[in-house]
Amino acid sequence: LDEICVKDGKDAEWKETARWLKFEEDVEDGGERWSKPYVATLSLHSLFELRSCIINGSVLLDMRANSIEEIADMVLDHQEASHELDDTVRVRVREALLKRHHHQNEKKKNLIPMVRSITEGARKQSEPQVVGSATSPQPPLPMEPAKNGAGPDSSQVDLSKVDLHFMKKIPEGAEASNVLVGVLDFLERPVVAFVRLSPAVLLTGLTEVPIPTRFLFILLGPDGKTQQYHEIGRSMATIMTDEIFHNVAYKAKDRSDLLAGIDEFLDQVTVLPPGEWDPSIRIEPPKNVPSQEKRKMPGVPNGTALQVEEPQHAEHHGPELQRTGRLFGGLILDVKRKVPFYVSDFKDGLSLQCVASFLFLYCACMSPVITFGGLLGEATEGRISAIESLFGASMTGVAYSLFAGQPLTILGSTGPVLVFEKILFKFCKDYKLSYLSLRACIGLWTALLCFILVATDASSLVCYITRFTEEAFAALICLIFIYEALEKLFHLGELYPFNANSELDKLTLAYCRCSQPDNPSNKTLDLWSERNITASTVSWENLTVKECMSLQGHFVGTACGHHGPFTPDVLFWSIILFFSTFFMSAFLKQFKTSRYFPTKVRSMISDFAVFLTIVVMVLLDFAIGVPSQKLKVPSKFQPTREDRGWLINPIGRNPWWTALVASIPALLCTILIFMDQQITAVIINRKEHKLLKGCGYHLDLLMVGVMLAVCSIMGLPWFVAATVLSISHVNSLKLESESAAPGEQPRFLGIREQRLTGLMIFLLMGCSVFMTGALQFIPMPVLYGVFLYMGASSLKGIQFFDRLKLFGMPAKHQPDFIYLRHVPLRKVHLFTVTQLTCLVLLWVIKTSPAAIIFPMMVLALVFIRKLLDLCFSKRELSYLDDLMPEWKKKNLDDASKKLEERFVTFPSISLHACVFYYLVCGTLSSCFPSESCIFLKCLSSILPFFLLLSLRCDPSEINISDEMSKTTVWKSLNSNQKDIRPLAAKKARPSLVPTWRKQSCCTLSSSAV
Repeated sequence: LDEICVKDGKDAEWKETARWLKFEEDVEDGGERWSKPYVATLSLHSLFELRSCIINGSVLLDMRANSIEEIADMVLDHQEASHELDDTVRVRVREALLKRHHHQNEKKKNLIPMVRSITEGARKQSEPQVVGSATSPQPPLPMEPAKNGAGPDSSQVDLSKVDLHFMKKIPEGAEASNVLVGVLDFLERPVVAFVRLSPAVLLTGLTEVPIPTRFLFILLGPDGKTQQYHEIGRSMATIMTDEIFHNVAYKAKDRSDLLAGIDEFLDQVTVLPPGEWDPSIRIEPPKNVPSQEKRKMPGVPNGTALQVEEPQHAEHHGPELQRTGRLFGGLILDVKRKVPFYVSDFKDGLSLQCVASFLFLYCACMSPVITFGGLLGEATEGRISAIESLFGASMTGVAYSLFAGQPLTILGSTGPVLVFEKILFKFCKDYKLSYLSLRACIGLWTALLCFILVATDASSLVCYITRFTEEAFAALICLIFIYEALEKLFHLGELYPFNANSELDKLTLAYCRCSQPDNPSNKTLDLWSERNITASTVSWENLTVKECMSLQGHFVGTACGHHGPFTPDVLFWSIILFFSTFFMSAFLKQFKTSRYFPTKVRSMISDFAVFLTIVVMVLLDFAIGVPSQKLKVPSKFQPTREDRGWLINPIGRNPWWTALVASIPALLCTILIFMDQQITAVIINRKEHKLLKGCGYHLDLLMVGVMLAVCSIMGLPWFVAATVLSISHVNSLKLESESAAPGEQPRFLGIREQRLTGLMIFLLMGCSVFMTGALQFIPMPVLYGVFLYMGASSLKGIQFFDRLKLFGMPAKHQPDFIYLRHVPLRKVHLFTVTQLTCLVLLWVIKTSPAAIIFPMMVLALVFIRKLLDLCFSKRELSYLDDLMPEWKKKNLDDASKKLEERFVTFPSISLHACVFYYLVCGTLSSCFPSESCIFLKCLSSILPFFLLLSLRCDPSEINISDEMSKTTVWKSLNSNQKDIRPLAAKKARPSLVPTWRKQSCCTLSSSAV
């Protein structure tokens, strides 16, 4: 919005006073800064005045002009031809229109002479790229001097006058709408013109950024109406940012179409009572702008569209889970779906965000892999331990990242697998069987069963896993991560105890020393005999803590605990590191939305949040010097036990029949692998993540099965999809819109789908054996804090926890969730209690000795969800959960009922609404169900003739134009237009065929973008 002004007796110029990209920004009274973006509040009177201007002013559509001079001449010619402008003032009005435009971002010349000279020198090289990307193809134009700096030389752009930061926020292909208003003391009557250029033209100097101009609105009038014209200009600029009106403006054939667009806008506005609202208050932009699609549907005024509340009951799964009916049909389709994106999977990974994700998840994956290996080593007496776990994770992860259908999934170890390994080892030890050989047979059988599942498209059964099961499983894994992180911290209290009953006055008398055990056990005596020592030959009082513990000595003294000397500094420092890591990671991750530093810096800090936290905590721990527990990585690449190699004989010293009997536990293991893998895959492939490259359930399961066979032969741990690590991987790769308008929240675009992060994570994990020197500085409490952060952050977005909070909220304070609008609260609570009960059962089984049947309980959730169909209607479940696949009979019955209900609603459709929607969209197909094709064809073919007919309408339906003409305000406006020659609005033509190309338009001040 530009207004003409005279300052300090100088020559008049156009000064930028406001701009709109999506929300309004004003130049503050000081004139040195833009205001915060806010929702424009308009007076109804100014909107009426704007409508009057369109009726009585000049409307020039599809004007072909190449400069502001040509535009001014054509507008003034039209004004003269219609006797709206005297010939005596034409020259002076033209001079006013061609005055230079001063933009808010321009710097004073006397402040930057050096910068200006540098800019001029660099301009020649940078201009073609800047201008070429923003302008429409134009023929070369002759060079002419121009008074206003907006001459015909549109190929020259002064970059010193371009707000490059603002330019980045403008979407590609945007065009400008310029609003020029002001008062001229020599005018007796207003000069009003609405211009649409075809094609759009870059008018250098008119806009603050080099983008082509499509629309101009000019309002110049006599002195004394500055504020009135300012409000009309604001109304014009605001209405041009409206999604519906700017579509109408692009496609309008004549004045009446523009008036119809304004009427539709007036039909949707909300009026605030004057005694209850202060117009000077600026409304903050909403976090989520509601969709305007309902305004395109024919309906009654005030946005009440067709009364069809039934949601889209589409199945929650895509074509990837359709059963093909032939062997390996699903696998073949997965390969065909993923091959076209294979090269881009590596190219898309070349970004800074992927580097941050890789560094974060490498640290997050290392600790559980090593910890799992250590626990497995204790359970199997060292037959499979940390080095085998590292090697297996690296090899499996690299292969999966290269060839899987969904490389965003991160593989890891799971609790049920550890329980299975413990039970199997105990069985082999009791019956004196070779554990590694029997395990290899079970692994090969499991791989074969996975192969059969892939061949028969068994992954299509995943379509029965709905949000109900997904959320219960994901919530359980997240809670386990949180619980285990706190449990590990609590365990540090046993390793590094503190004296809760210490007396400060007796600290000088405290001591702790090693002593001979009073009654050594047989295990202790065997240990001494292996080392050829006796109790009398050991100098117990001179032993260190580690030596005393290795010889099974006892600690004696007031400064000793059960496991050794009190070390409260280590324990409390570990607690500080633990919680500092959690809170700092959460704080830095949210730093993107803070007000400090430029956008790129905030975004980079947010991407590297966890890695930066780990680096800071490691440096802090090193500087303080407290001996906290550190990450222990194997330093040699060799099997833990010398009596085993890297290849395992499946039979070994076991009887031959064990190879056949192994198929029985393999069946249970297959269910375990299938459920863990596919539930995690379903969570990752949710439609909310907006994945574009498709998924591959069959290909994923094949890769897991193949690598499971390889790991079994090599005596390595089995790895399957890890839920929390995979969710954290996806969250770290979220993409948001870069060109967000000021005040607009960045839009979630999807996930950066690529293979490089997973590949680099597991490659570096394999090289960790050679990085022991660096990794040994990482404190374990820091990694525990990362686990806590991953578990807590993965809980976000789980609807189950949102519903759980409703139990403690009064109804009036509950959030506006969509399911609360359509489902009774008692039904919502019943659904939540059922899900909570299932979660508790899963937790009990997972933490009990019966953990091996955990996958069976997860499978039981699918049947429990099916039973909910007896308690909830299909409509209620569509809001609370995904709909499960239906039988054909039920589908046909529902479809027939829906068709019958929708045809009943057709008589209530407003004819005016149909006409307007037909003008904006060119079709009526979105207004009616697809089953009504015959009705649509008939209506679309005779719609133009309906305009000539008079139909009986519902008395509650109104025409905003007719009602407006009856108001006192409108009559007053018409009486004030005596000095303006009224232009009769042309009648609407019957052939309203919108064949124009839809383009993006927004409004930006003088450069209304």
